[in-house]
Amino acid sequence: MTTLLVIAKEPRPGRVKTRLTPPFTPEQAAALAEASLADTLDVVARTPARRRVLVLEGTPGPWLPPGFEVVRQCAGGLDERLAAAFAGCEGPALLIGMDTPQVTPELLTVDFADCDAYFGPAEDGGFWALGLAEPDPARLRGVPMSTPRTGAAQRARLSGLRVRELPPLRDVDTAFDAELVARAAPDGRFAAQLTRLAGVSR
Repeated sequence: MTTLLVIAKEPRPGRVKTRLTPPFTPEQAAALAEASLADTLDVVARTPARRRVLVLEGTPGPWLPPGFEVVRQCAGGLDERLAAAFAGCEGPALLIGMDTPQVTPELLTVDFADCDAYFGPAEDGGFWALGLAEPDPARLRGVPMSTPRTGAAQRARLSGLRVRELPPLRDVDTAFDAELVARAAPDGRFAAQLTRLAGVSR
């Protein structure tokens, strides 16, 4: 069975979702980040897995459900931190971030029986999911992160592997993204938090 990895930051004002500010305040952006993280962890908790690991920058809070191991992120760039997350796994692993609260257990229930990797592109040119049957940190180290070409660069690192593509999803980076993601998952904490904040701003 697969290890599910979630890489995330503690949702602290001024440290997360800074591109949501403005129109939101740092405190509101952090509240949206916490709701997104809580939705993501809830989905992972409901997905069959051998291990569920939160690779965290910061300190766990009440948003963390039971059943997760918490591992501190290593130092270095995002490529190094993602590589280290995979390095801590034995056997197949699937990694996602905290920016796609519209994810579902069905999307995360992967089968490596006849493939070597899974790749989920993000609509901004990055990627929202990466799965490796044999976790090899070298497939991530040196990939340029947070650029419009990140997804293409990471996908190229999977050359020679049998890759299954996951559907593209939108990351929550901007207020426009937040609106679209909330519509895609209207029953989640993220959508509810966005609705509350919209009411406050009126």
